[in-house]
Amino acid sequence: MPAMPENVTACPLCGSPDSRLFDERVFRGHTVVNRLCRGCGLVYQSPRMTAAELDAFYAREYRQVYQGSEGPTPKDLAAQRGRAESLLGFLRAAGVSPTRHLDIGASAGILLRRFGEAFGCQSVGVEPGEAYRAYARGQGLTLYADLDALRAADEAPFDLVSMAHVLEHLPDPVGYLAALKDGVLAADGVLLLEVPNLYAHDCFEVAHLTSFSPHTLRQTLLQAGYTVMALHRHGQPRSELLPLYLTALAHPARGKPPAVQPERGVARKRRGGLLRRRALERLFPHRAWKPLKGEDA
Repeated sequence: MPAMPENVTACPLCGSPDSRLFDERVFRGHTVVNRLCRGCGLVYQSPRMTAAELDAFYAREYRQVYQGSEGPTPKDLAAQRGRAESLLGFLRAAGVSPTRHLDIGASAGILLRRFGEAFGCQSVGVEPGEAYRAYARGQGLTLYADLDALRAADEAPFDLVSMAHVLEHLPDPVGYLAALKDGVLAADGVLLLEVPNLYAHDCFEVAHLTSFSPHTLRQTLLQAGYTVMALHRHGQPRSELLPLYLTALAHPARGKPPAVQPERGVARKRRGGLLRRRALERLFPHRAWKPLKGEDA
């Protein structure tokens, strides 16, 4: 595991250097420290891995750390199938029907396959994990190791770009989302995001560099130059009751981004959200946590 020597001196959302300790814990043998920006209320990890360490971590170590296997496991594939169905329903409810779809963090390619079946769209993925990328390619899918390789292949812009549980892993979420508008996402395209919800999810993990609330996710999209079309709190596919995840739809905006609107009371909201979660887990255990359906690839 990397030593994580990089201290974050400016908030990834508002740029403020002023922060305080928010949470410190041990995650699978490694100390993870999260700080709260005093300027805007964003929660982010510091210290963290350097850019070079992150690249190496996701290429070879991430899956081993999280699930004890470099390649897909039955449990992970079941979770991906459930997530794909949830995101498909979200898109259909919003009236989105893509013709060219890019999934960043495509993993085993299940979301790509499902959207391709449902919409008849061309589907392309980006996946840094070598074993998962090989697995998806073995299913006949087109996957690239990173955006540089995608751009080098001269792929045309996509009218849908999805990033399910990816944004929280990026050191510069605003910059990354802004860069997607440069030849990756079409000017009239749609961005689909899903991240853990700071106010319900156990999100303080070694790989999570930012922990988003509904407010800071919206502010991140605005600062990156997007208009938020929808933002939904939910627990699918894992829970009927717990708002574990935030799913957002956005499209490129014109003009200068507005000033960041700060969020207050973040620590109080986190405590209240986790207290509510524990109460629901005790009162309705079978609805609070749903078993994953299916164990086959």
